[in-house]
Amino acid sequence: MRANDSATVATPIAVTAPDPTPDAGPAAPRPAPPARASGSGALLAALGVATFSLTFPATAWALTGMGAWTVVMLRSVLAAALAGTCLAVCRARVPERRHWAGIAVVAGGVVLGFPLLTTLALKTSTTSHAAVVIGLLPLATAACSVARTGARPSRTFWIAASVGAAAVIAFALQQSGGAPTTGDLYLFAALLVCAAGYAEGGRLARHMPGWQVIGWALVLALPVTGPGAVWALWAEPPHLTGRAVAGLLWLAVGSTFLGMVVWYRGMAAIGVSRASQLQLAQPLLTLVWSVVLLGEQLPPAAPLTALAVLACIVVTQRART
Repeated sequence: MRANDSATVATPIAVTAPDPTPDAGPAAPRPAPPARASGSGALLAALGVATFSLTFPATAWALTGMGAWTVVMLRSVLAAALAGTCLAVCRARVPERRHWAGIAVVAGGVVLGFPLLTTLALKTSTTSHAAVVIGLLPLATAACSVARTGARPSRTFWIAASVGAAAVIAFALQQSGGAPTTGDLYLFAALLVCAAGYAEGGRLARHMPGWQVIGWALVLALPVTGPGAVWALWAEPPHLTGRAVAGLLWLAVGSTFLGMVVWYRGMAAIGVSRASQLQLAQPLLTLVWSVVLLGEQLPPAAPLTALAVLACIVVTQRART
C-alpha cells in the first residue's frame, strides 16, 4: 500500500455526478471505467463481502469470552493500531480539511455504530436473525449514495435490487418467525448508520485510497475507543478462550480493517450503488459460516434463495447506473 496509491487513477468510480462538497469545485466528466478495471473492482468488492460475511459468527465467538462493549472497543483499538502503523509506514498525507466531515461519518457509522449495535443485538439474536439487516443494507446504501452524490440508477437496477432484497428479507424473517424484538431495533438502527458510512466511504474513495479512508476513520475514533476499551475491560472482566480471541482478531484485522480496504477500493472502481448489490449474497454466506463455525442447521430454503439472489446480482451488475 503506497501513500500515492489512488483508487481513482486506474479505476474511476462509476458515479459521474459532481461532488457536492462546496469547496471541491466543479468535477470534470469521468470516462467509463475499462472492462478490466470494472472486473477487478467487482472482485475486490466481492472479497470485502466475503470478509464481512464472517463478522456475525466471529462476533458470536468473541462474545463467548468477553462483554459486548469489550468486543466493540477492543476490535476498534486493535484495528486502529494496524491502520495507524500502515499510515505511518506509507507516510500517508493527512486528509484535506473538506474530507474530515465525511471521515467522521465513516467513523460514526462503520467503526462505532454498526459494530456496537449489531454486537448488542447478537446478545439476544441468532446470527441467522441478524442477517436481516444485511438483506436490507444494499438498498439502504444505494439510497444514501443517491442522496449524497445525486446519482440516478436505472429502473431495472432498482427493480432487481428490490427483488433480491425482498428474497433475502423473506428468507431471514421466515427463519426467525418474523417477531420483532429489542434486537431488531438494534439491527435496524445499525442498518441506517452503516449505510451512511458505506456511502460516504465510497464517495471519499474517489479522492483518496480506500484503505486510507477506513484508516483515518479508525484513528479519528481512537479518543472514544481507547478510553472505552479501558473502561470495558474494567467493567466486563474477560474470560479469554481460544475461540473468543480468534473471533476478536478476525473482527479487528478482517472485518474492521482489511475487509473495508478492499470494499472501499471496489466501490471506487464500480460505483457505490452497484457494489452495494453484491451484499445481497452476504446473508447466505453468513448462514453457511453459521453452520460451519457455530453448528447451526442450514435451512432447506437456502439453495433456492441463493439462486434468486445470484440472479438479482447478475441483473444489477449489468444494469446501467
